[in-house]
Amino acid sequence: MHYPIKVFYSEEDKGFIAVIPDLPGCSAFGETEEEAVKQVKIAQELWLKTAKKEKRKIPKPVVKDIYSGKILARTPKSLHQALIVRAKEEGVSLNQLIVYLLSREFNKKASI
Repeated sequence: MHYPIKVFYSEEDKGFIAVIPDLPGCSAFGETEEEAVKQVKIAQELWLKTAKKEKRKIPKPVVKDIYSGKILARTPKSLHQALIVRAKEEGVSLNQLIVYLLSREFNKKASI
């Protein structure tokens, strides 16, 4: 089964947290988003294995097919350039930087 994974940056932990909302308590930490996702997939395997062993009900994944996870955004050329420079400085792809920046701002607003 494919369970949706949510990833966010934790200032407190100075790293990324990945969670699988459909599996209560299933989460993992990583210094990068990729590492957090890799670790939460391991946690998912262990969660499911333990649930089967303990004969607990395993929830079905809640999949929202209407959201592809892809967006297209037109930006001014100067912003595009600045984002590319920043991504190179951080050693990440442009997509990773944009997702990080959006997530960070979204989480700031959500916690107010």
